[in-house]
Amino acid sequence: MLNTTINLYKDAYAGLSRKMWLLSIVMLINRSGTMVLAFMTLYCHHIGYTMQQGGWVVAIYGLGSLAGAFAGGKISDRFGFYYTQFSSLLLGGILFIVLGQMQSYMAICICTFFLSIVNEAFRPANTSAIAFYSTAKSRTQSFALNRLAINLGWGIGSALGGLLASINYNLLFWVDGCTNILAAFLLLAILPKISLNQQKKLQYSKPKHAEAIATTPYRDKPFLIFLGLQVLFAICFFQLFTTVPLYFKEGLLLNEFLIGIVMSLNGLMIAVVEMVLVFKLEGRKAYLVLMSYGTMVMAISFLLLNISFVHGFLIALIFMFFITIAEMISMPFMNSYYIGRSTENNRGQYAALYTMAWSVAQVIGSSSGTQIVQAIGFFYLWLIIAAISFIGAIGYRYLYKQNVNTKLSAT
Repeated sequence: MLNTTINLYKDAYAGLSRKMWLLSIVMLINRSGTMVLAFMTLYCHHIGYTMQQGGWVVAIYGLGSLAGAFAGGKISDRFGFYYTQFSSLLLGGILFIVLGQMQSYMAICICTFFLSIVNEAFRPANTSAIAFYSTAKSRTQSFALNRLAINLGWGIGSALGGLLASINYNLLFWVDGCTNILAAFLLLAILPKISLNQQKKLQYSKPKHAEAIATTPYRDKPFLIFLGLQVLFAICFFQLFTTVPLYFKEGLLLNEFLIGIVMSLNGLMIAVVEMVLVFKLEGRKAYLVLMSYGTMVMAISFLLLNISFVHGFLIALIFMFFITIAEMISMPFMNSYYIGRSTENNRGQYAALYTMAWSVAQVIGSSSGTQIVQAIGFFYLWLIIAAISFIGAIGYRYLYKQNVNTKLSAT
């Protein structure tokens, strides 16, 4: 039994390039300091602003990330992913430290906006880098490895963030900023420089699950429908960073340290389980079907928050367990789905639109979630979020059937 388990883990990590491992180390260092966004609503509340004002700050981050994602995709396609990643990490680190010095609400909002532009420009470039360092066969594995690094770092950052917040909230900004800057120079130190010409020499090969590829993402109808479903999915998922920590504190009466422990469970579970899970699921089901399953589990996880006869800390742990399962079933395959529809010439644009869909959801979810709580309470918010998740799950299934029907009619 032990040997079988060991071999399963070996197989799950086999076939990944050395450069992909090095890129994941950079991500791990960067994300180990990720804590500001998770505690932003609590931080605003801590320094005297209302719950709604804290929600709007996170929504403003989403607005800035829209511009950052669009710019990051264009810059990555124009100048290459290597220096786009470096610049984003370095400038983002500086701006995290600056944000921690802001006290007035207006200054916090303005600084958050510019931070998000710089910080989120990293994502499309990073997606292009992963595609460059992987093969069609190892692409989903490579995205899963990158997510492992992100979420292991998130687990470390959340636990450390809870501890630091219980001491001094300002420490969050310094640690987040310094890890960003460290990751930027680590990128230069351990990964060879990739020029734009080298990037464009990549011969694109279609992944197993890839479908018809459009010359531009704006004419790719299935991809545009997919983006709409991503907005629904992400509106629900982003509650994890806004209203969920508030509910843990005000509804379940957990302190910052316990909130950090619960939030860290998400990253640690992904670090231990996701690569093996992706390895076992790859090729077993269509990507859109897996997304549908994961979104359904996410709906169930939010409904669990309305259980009132179980201890608050236990409810928080159960919720985090189920929403992490939902994330692992769906999110690694989302990246592979849209990357499979792109080419080396337009991959940055596809990645930018994908990232922008998440940014739109962050704006909507962060602002509306806290407004709903203020108006009708957490109980009804979780019902609404669960309903949106169910709609999203049905939508992914519908898109899958439409794709199957299109293929049948073409044969």
